[in-house]
Amino acid sequence: MLRSRANVLVAVRQVKQTNKGRHTAGVDGVVVLDDQSRAAMAVWLGQNAMTTRASPVRRVYIPKAKGKHRPLGIPTLIDRAIQAMVANALAPEWEARFEPDVYGFRPGRGCHDVIEAIYLSCAGTTRYRMWVLDADLRAAFDNISHDHLLSMLDGFPAKGHIGAWLKAGIMEQGEYLPTEAGASQGSPVSPLLLNIALHGMEDAAGVTRHAPHKVEIGDRVVKGAPVLIRYADDLVALCHSEQEAHAVKERLAVWLRPRGLSINEDKTRIVHLSEGFDFLGFNIRRYPNGKLLTKPSKAAVIRIRARLGQEVTRLNGANAQAVIGTLNPIIRGWANYYRTGVSQRSYTSSMVGCFTGSGAGHYDVTRTRAYAGSRTATGVVTAPGGTTDGSLATGTPAST
Repeated sequence: MLRSRANVLVAVRQVKQTNKGRHTAGVDGVVVLDDQSRAAMAVWLGQNAMTTRASPVRRVYIPKAKGKHRPLGIPTLIDRAIQAMVANALAPEWEARFEPDVYGFRPGRGCHDVIEAIYLSCAGTTRYRMWVLDADLRAAFDNISHDHLLSMLDGFPAKGHIGAWLKAGIMEQGEYLPTEAGASQGSPVSPLLLNIALHGMEDAAGVTRHAPHKVEIGDRVVKGAPVLIRYADDLVALCHSEQEAHAVKERLAVWLRPRGLSINEDKTRIVHLSEGFDFLGFNIRRYPNGKLLTKPSKAAVIRIRARLGQEVTRLNGANAQAVIGTLNPIIRGWANYYRTGVSQRSYTSSMVGCFTGSGAGHYDVTRTRAYAGSRTATGVVTAPGGTTDGSLATGTPAST
């Protein structure tokens, strides 16, 4: 795989055509845009990829919630392509070894799979895992132990290249900073390295699965053991009692220490399912009638209302085409993400609130000139004739 021409071509396409950061340069300022340059890059990588020296990453910051910022490390274009090649060669081996309930940064898996796994483990009147350890790792990417991670890659031909990337350093505002720990976010191989570093967490938490030869049972967890479900650096442990949840937390804290990681106490809590907990934007709660419901969390509803309110305020006085064309992609994306849960009330409150609340500046699109449509069940605004793309259908405009 490391010397495969097909792998080179796939890596170049991934880095320069499909990735969102394809127009972002590293410390060398090089960006490849045209077809001829990409072809020349593929030829050069086929001859020199495994002999190229790693360059430092360029440090940038992106905003997070509550005014915080997340540091990203942007490798050079050549390093990104080689890292993609290495990730493509390393992933098949580890995909066959990862635990079944690991969902983040894995092909064919996503947030909805996590919510479904939690639901299947907790739903029903005969379920016994009623206590939840909702945990988050503190700055996982920034604190991964290099020595421990590289020890897990023994036998992989490109282990030396990975070690060079990890220790290549950071350029921030013209100053070079060495890296003693961590894997820079922004690298194509970093998500896979995080999953490798956290491999084995199920065993540390005390999870026991049925034997593989029991085909009729599959890989389900045995009845008396906890269930651990992880998405990137966020995890949920479903336990039988509060004492078991505390014990799982203590075992994980000990297991994480040699990996350079720790549990973020500010974002970690132990709750009963009847209280509910938020995970990946969903609120998961078991109600007194025995039903387990997954709904959009209150924080998610507040965020979408605030965003829609800001957009409506910004578009105050604009025509119906501009309003509909701007709001519909936001509404549709939010509605599609939460379509698997019990979301009808949240859809109604979010969409109605953004048009009538004070945050929207009392802007009412239903009274905009030339607007004669309505909102669908998910809040998508339709123009006259039922169009939703912002184009007005033929007909007589509505009077104001």
